[in-house]
Amino acid sequence: MLNKFGKNLKSLNIFDYIVVLRIRGNNYIVFFLFGLAAGIVGLSLSIFLKLTINGLFIPEIASQGLISITSGEIESQAVLTLGPLAKYSTFIGATVVNILLWGIIGIILGKLFIKMKSPHYVFKFILSTFISYLILITLTIVFLVLSTTPGQSVSIPVNSFVLFLLPSAAYGLIFAFLFGNKNKKIDPVEIPSNDGSGTDVINKSNKTADVDYTKRDMIRALIISVIAIPLVYLGFNRLISGSGQQQRTPQALDKSIQQVLQSKSKPPGFENPILTPLVDAEVTPTYIFYRIDINTVVPSINANDWNLTVKGLVDNPVVINYEDFKGMNSVEEFATLTCISNKIGGNLVSTALWKGVRLRDILSKAGVQSSVKYIVFRCSDGYDVGIPLENGMMDGTILAYDMNNSPLTNEHGYPVRAIVPGFYGMMNPKWITEIELVDKTYEGFWQRKGWTNSGIKNIYSSIVIPGNQPIDDRFPNLVPNSSFLNGKNIPVAGIAFAGDRGISKVEVSVDGGTTWKTAIVKDPLSQYTWVLWTSGFTAADKGDYKIIVRATDKTGQIQTSELEEPFPSGAGGYNQVNISV
Repeated sequence: MLNKFGKNLKSLNIFDYIVVLRIRGNNYIVFFLFGLAAGIVGLSLSIFLKLTINGLFIPEIASQGLISITSGEIESQAVLTLGPLAKYSTFIGATVVNILLWGIIGIILGKLFIKMKSPHYVFKFILSTFISYLILITLTIVFLVLSTTPGQSVSIPVNSFVLFLLPSAAYGLIFAFLFGNKNKKIDPVEIPSNDGSGTDVINKSNKTADVDYTKRDMIRALIISVIAIPLVYLGFNRLISGSGQQQRTPQALDKSIQQVLQSKSKPPGFENPILTPLVDAEVTPTYIFYRIDINTVVPSINANDWNLTVKGLVDNPVVINYEDFKGMNSVEEFATLTCISNKIGGNLVSTALWKGVRLRDILSKAGVQSSVKYIVFRCSDGYDVGIPLENGMMDGTILAYDMNNSPLTNEHGYPVRAIVPGFYGMMNPKWITEIELVDKTYEGFWQRKGWTNSGIKNIYSSIVIPGNQPIDDRFPNLVPNSSFLNGKNIPVAGIAFAGDRGISKVEVSVDGGTTWKTAIVKDPLSQYTWVLWTSGFTAADKGDYKIIVRATDKTGQIQTSELEEPFPSGAGGYNQVNISV
């Protein structure tokens, strides 16, 4: 008999199957699916509010909370494995969990409505709205607490919390609609029987109306989901790709920068056309400049509402608006930034022309007290970091508002970010809103996770040509590797960087480090940038060649050959490329 029942179940479509489960007393799956459909609608409205008026988006807050409590070592491994996708995987996961949570809320509401004998539609709508709102807002507050800097008060965005009633109302409206006004008493399922003609049937007497009713609601839920899912996809894609201000399409460097690059003399050895893409991208186009920060959604700040506050151990606290800030004496400088998570041969390094105001000029307006040891930056996204006072007072430390002769993009810190030569990218904060001077060493967001609080100590050198390494991402239009012939010159070239210490020498080995040849080094654009180098060789015989590079900084320190993981003080070791001739 059970076999016959199973056979008949196979002949039912998915809606009939769900209805049978419901008739047997298991309503959870139906209520869960209703909750999912309503949740997708609520999610699409949340994304719309986030994009238009910077409304509350729970997956964003949840992912930032999770990132905040993740240890630096785990974060480092995630970046090494997934790169920038590491934080987006957290964001996507938080979004999926958010939708599933709406489904679970649907189960809670469904069971509640059954016990209440299916209250009026308006009452179901109100109850669905407020129960979902209270559950999700409570979780949001928890994640806000997790992502708040220790010692700082939790910032509760009251307006955003109120606006989140709209997505909750959309959820309540759809769930109440799908649940319907009926609450039929359902008899136990009858066992399939033979009708006397040899055909097994399921006796649906006294259940047809309920089955049709549930199927209708499931079809409605499916239609609602089919309409809402594309909206979620488009909005989600817009969120993670940033606002329309971003330079998303390939865009050539400003002509004045190109003229500067062309005016720099090329030492002998850089004439080979294969090296042209390397030289042309000595300044990284903004659209491919690396980006690493704590945000899954790029902050969008209105410069008209922006102010920079300088406080702490100062004689006169200062508040500067964007117009006054840009009216101060400005300077321009080329500077290279690299992420502390960058691996050997990695692509988390770029160079740009920055324009802004020297930090010391801003601090002089406030008056620095003698007891100050650290300068603390706080940013609109909740990020914080500190640098020693002496580094903040250097000529090269600026608060930049232009990048490559254009205003900063949202991705790179608009309206104002810091450029601090000699320090990793994490010490060059973006979206700065506050500067505080303190009398002790300050540990920022990443330092509290175990990352170093010091400047760049290691020396980095990478082979761009030949090879197929991540660093190639920063140099568009590279010529693909062709076959290497013995007896023919094989160009070898790349970059080297040692923070603000400069590079004095680059050496290349083509025999795995047995012998070394001094490379030709192009003069840097400034004391704060990487250098380009080249050193071709002619392969006398066919076979495999191990090309290795090492550099020496201007203090005489030689790059270490010992491999070191990025955590906690930056990667170390030689970069190697293997080729066959």
